[in-house]
Amino acid sequence: MRVLFIGELNPDLVLQDYHSFPQLGHESLVENCLLTLGSATAICAVGAARLGNDVSFFAKVGSDPYGDFCIQALQREGIRVCVTRDPAVVTGITVSISGPGDRALVTYPGAIEALTEKDIDDSVFDGCSHVHISSYFLQEGLRPGVRNVLERATRCGLTTSLDPGFDPSERWESDLRRTLDQVDVFFPNEVELEGVTGEKDPEAALRQLQNGRTLTVAKLGRAGAMAFDHGRAVRVPALLVDPVDTTGAGDSFNAGFLHRWLRRAPLEESLRFGAACGALSTRGFGGTSAQATEQEAENLIASRG
Repeated sequence: MRVLFIGELNPDLVLQDYHSFPQLGHESLVENCLLTLGSATAICAVGAARLGNDVSFFAKVGSDPYGDFCIQALQREGIRVCVTRDPAVVTGITVSISGPGDRALVTYPGAIEALTEKDIDDSVFDGCSHVHISSYFLQEGLRPGVRNVLERATRCGLTTSLDPGFDPSERWESDLRRTLDQVDVFFPNEVELEGVTGEKDPEAALRQLQNGRTLTVAKLGRAGAMAFDHGRAVRVPALLVDPVDTTGAGDSFNAGFLHRWLRRAPLEESLRFGAACGALSTRGFGGTSAQATEQEAENLIASRG
């Protein structure tokens, strides 16, 4: 089973455990920093690979050291890399200002905005069973064609998933809702769920998004995760650990959920496995350093009864 990831590829500069959150005109200190593989799509891809999946990654980066860094990081994980190097663009970077409970992100998009639907030939789907795209709102070049890419993937026999990521404009425009009719699994967190639907209550928001095809999985932080199964709300609690860094926890959840869902596990089992992978990813610094193996996730679930 090969899973294809299409999307943004950039490093993260993680600044951890701030003394005070940055304010204009002030200087703040942090306890640690790390340059590591970033971008939601890439973190999810590495999480899927750590769980034992055959993973391919399709993206565009610049011909620069940050692009080299990202490609080498994917290759070290055994991921099949299909990345265009474009000297006309600069590989982007995200600065993650992180504490034990949450993080704020500042992103220079760079090459993130350069990938377009025209770059993606149907041959990229060969041999794959599923395609995942993250950061819908950040990928300005790909965004107008995401629905078509997913529709083409479906015609080629793949299942599809999408994580919207946060909308920096906070407009949450309707093109995302129109795209969902080509999505099998949709992965918003609680902020994104409210932004897309206007509903503060997660259950009401999930009901609003039901379209006869899309399984919407709501990542609710310390409240766990929830989805609907034939009209019935299925909830699982968060599996709390002592977090070191929450960067990429939602992307690791996605990888864990897909790992079980693609193998036709029951919805509750898939949600619980995703929660375990999301929790375990917070044990280390950066989005990928502590991502779970399948056995580690199973052990955490078993330890919580």
